[in-house]
Amino acid sequence: MAVKKYKPITAGTRWRIGNAYAEVTTNVPEKSLVEYLKASGGRNSNGRRSMRYIGGGHKKMYRIIDFKRNKKDIPAKVAEIEYDPNRTAFIALLNYADGEKRYIIAPQGLQVGATVVSGDAVAPELGNALQLKNMPLGTVVHNIEMQPGQGGKMARSAGASAQLSNKEEKYAVLKMPSGELRKVLINCYATVGVASNSDHSLESLGKAGRNRWKGVKPRTRGVAMNPVDHPMGGGEGRASGGHPRSRTGKIAKGLKTRTKGKGSDKLIIQRSNGKKLSK
Repeated sequence: MAVKKYKPITAGTRWRIGNAYAEVTTNVPEKSLVEYLKASGGRNSNGRRSMRYIGGGHKKMYRIIDFKRNKKDIPAKVAEIEYDPNRTAFIALLNYADGEKRYIIAPQGLQVGATVVSGDAVAPELGNALQLKNMPLGTVVHNIEMQPGQGGKMARSAGASAQLSNKEEKYAVLKMPSGELRKVLINCYATVGVASNSDHSLESLGKAGRNRWKGVKPRTRGVAMNPVDHPMGGGEGRASGGHPRSRTGKIAKGLKTRTKGKGSDKLIIQRSNGKKLSK
């Protein structure tokens, strides 16, 4: 994976660092695996704006991704590696031996022509999906289920992965991308490897217009508003606006927002800041 730095022939390309798309092999999606995606413009079912700074942008079609990997013990050949406008990682088109086609999140290093398979007794190799109990310690995984059969929920974005650090009777212990140590049921499925497009974080849009193409509108700073509009608004001159907080008054720095006594607290061994939870 590589990024591409553009020559400053215009103001918009002076600071632009884009994706070279070296792994992507086609720009035409599989027609049977796409469906219409309606843009909301930040409006709810009543037509009223419920999210600000959303609107416009290029039309997109949704690629139907197989997060469950529930087509067991049937080998599939990687036909294409494709760009997906709905996520940061690339996706891979699989042609199964029985003729079915499915999209999965492409692991880093997966090549066209490779064979992948999912099942309870498959080898823990790149792109294969299997239960955590059948993986050796130290295996790097992505697209991890939180409940058996639910489909992958964790570590799905570009470059994301978790490492299997321990196995117990009922749970597997994973080191998450944040550094958090977390228990997951040992019967949950995960895909071996790191999610593709790991250099996504190095990209730079270069101009505000590229954000508009994504459907993101300009965001007004709270300190530039009036007191009636934002807790940080108002003041004479360029006032700092006081302690950083949201429009609704929630403190932005240092306030713990996780619900106390949440059910999944018992599954978290160590927080991302290194703090161990008392049991």
